[in-house]
Amino acid sequence: MANPKIRANLFDFMGTSANLPPEDIDLALRRALDGMLEEDKWANLKAGFEALHDAREIKEKVVKAWHSMPAWLDVKPAITRLKELGYEIFVHANGTTRLQLDLCRSSGLSFDMLFSSELLGVYKPDRDSYEKLLSLLKLKGEECVLVAAHAYDTRGAREVGMRTVYVRRWTDDVLEDMDVVKGENDAFLEGMEGLGDVIRGF
Repeated sequence: MANPKIRANLFDFMGTSANLPPEDIDLALRRALDGMLEEDKWANLKAGFEALHDAREIKEKVVKAWHSMPAWLDVKPAITRLKELGYEIFVHANGTTRLQLDLCRSSGLSFDMLFSSELLGVYKPDRDSYEKLLSLLKLKGEECVLVAAHAYDTRGAREVGMRTVYVRRWTDDVLEDMDVVKGENDAFLEGMEGLGDVIRGF
């Protein structure tokens, strides 16, 4: 049975830069790709794009690839277990609502609700992002657990009283001192196996 103090679990789907007005992630990725192709070190890649008669279409496919990312293999069993324990499960992620919907569809995951930075009007880790989410859910910070692979995200969640579980992924936070990150969170996991038991223990 779910811990009566904890009512909701929030999952971050992806991280983006903070302190920027929410924008369409596809526009940001297009701008980043175009900027990258102007750098000398990417001259060969730029030449490759320019040689294609459908370069614009190929660039669009590169940008849209973000919309069809698979989930880590340990995510679906962990979310299924949390649902079996009676928890509400939400996405709280930077990016557009369309991106979050597409990611859920492509990964085969389902949640009770998706809260994108586009929907909330502010990026994480801005405190307002977490506070707006809590207000919409009619929950207190101490009733929620944020599960994320970004230290900036768990730090923001702790500021509003949420419990935090940091899930270490080899693709994220490569410049963070993991000993510091371990000390900052209620739990530090190398994957999502056992997540339900960890949260039930809070």
